[in-house]
Amino acid sequence: MRDTSSPAGAPPRPRRRLNVRTAAFGALTLTAVALFSVLVPVLITLYRQPAAFAFLFGALTCAAPVLAVRFPRWATALFVVSAIVLPLPVAELEGEEWPWPWSVPAMLVLILFVGVLAIVHGWRLAVIAWVLSIAGTLAVAFALSGSYPVVAAIVNLVIVTSVSGAALLVAVLVASRLRVGAELTRERELTALEQSRRVLVEERTRIARELHDVVAHGMSLIQVQASTARYRVPGLSDEAVHEFDEIARTAREGLTEMRRLLGVLRTDDQRQELAPQQGIADIPELVQAVRRAGADIDSSLAPAPDAVPAAVDVAAFRIAQEALSNAVRHAPQSRIELTVETDAAAVRLLVRNGLPGGASGEQGEPERGHGLLGMRERAALVGGTVSAAPDADGGWTVRAVLPLAGPAPDAPPARIDGGSQ
Repeated sequence: MRDTSSPAGAPPRPRRRLNVRTAAFGALTLTAVALFSVLVPVLITLYRQPAAFAFLFGALTCAAPVLAVRFPRWATALFVVSAIVLPLPVAELEGEEWPWPWSVPAMLVLILFVGVLAIVHGWRLAVIAWVLSIAGTLAVAFALSGSYPVVAAIVNLVIVTSVSGAALLVAVLVASRLRVGAELTRERELTALEQSRRVLVEERTRIARELHDVVAHGMSLIQVQASTARYRVPGLSDEAVHEFDEIARTAREGLTEMRRLLGVLRTDDQRQELAPQQGIADIPELVQAVRRAGADIDSSLAPAPDAVPAAVDVAAFRIAQEALSNAVRHAPQSRIELTVETDAAAVRLLVRNGLPGGASGEQGEPERGHGLLGMRERAALVGGTVSAAPDADGGWTVRAVLPLAGPAPDAPPARIDGGSQ
């Protein structure tokens, strides 16, 4: 039974997602810079290219993977043009046959570029960029066949095509897996959000129905007392009888409206509950039911008082019910202590559970739910409070204080802080 402070229905871990994307973009940028620092010296020293040319088109080639994250079409055009232009000013290599038209650093940039396109933007654009790059350099190889052996160029292109094609296939498979995982994550988030909303709506509907039922009972008594006042109290004047009749009429109208609202709050599949709401007097029966389910409960229950307001009576029972349910669910086989005390000022409840059976450390975090939030809402509606916190020995204690006087008539609506159980 751990209290988490994440707002109900909020998308999980948005900051973590942002951090992962930022880290991935930073790693991509560092990789591009590292390839640039290798590609330019290779072009200048091994391929005898002019330094300005090597710096310019080397920078454009290595910048393409970074630009592809935000501007895939422009990055594709930039990379294809750079890949075609970069092998053009090749001088006589004096019998040294370096890989051409694709150097090893340029091939690594190609692999990085098509991988980024496939993972971020899908396989179609990645395949188009890959085919255009290979086809463009093949045309360059045939155009410069007099300056460089075309057979060696074709061998180079075969190797580059095979290696980059295999890398592209791996990137496409990884992208598919990531997209499927992202879809499943979104579906789980939507399902959790809908479940969260449904639980909160059902809990608040039940609270509202209970309170309306309690108030409706009081209004019914007002209506009956006002209607029968002329028969119970002798010697009433005509003005007093008229006033009592008006009170009875107003109570009947308010009762009709309240029952209409109660019908709106109930969903179509809910049966109208005719049994009286359970209260403090029913807590011993609740304890017996939990014991029959196998829980070890040590209870200290004060006699049910007669002067407890109906709303406080119902709230006390529901809070005890929820706290016991959470203790049984999140700390199975542990000993549970239940104390209910009533004095002239308030009803006080305490539910404490130890560590789960067989545990050797602190009680683990339970799955996120809305039990504690519901208890806090019930207590706030009657002007009370609910606190839940871990114990020094790893157990969990829930305390509730429900004042018998209820909230002040002019008090602002209680603010329910996000918390879940």
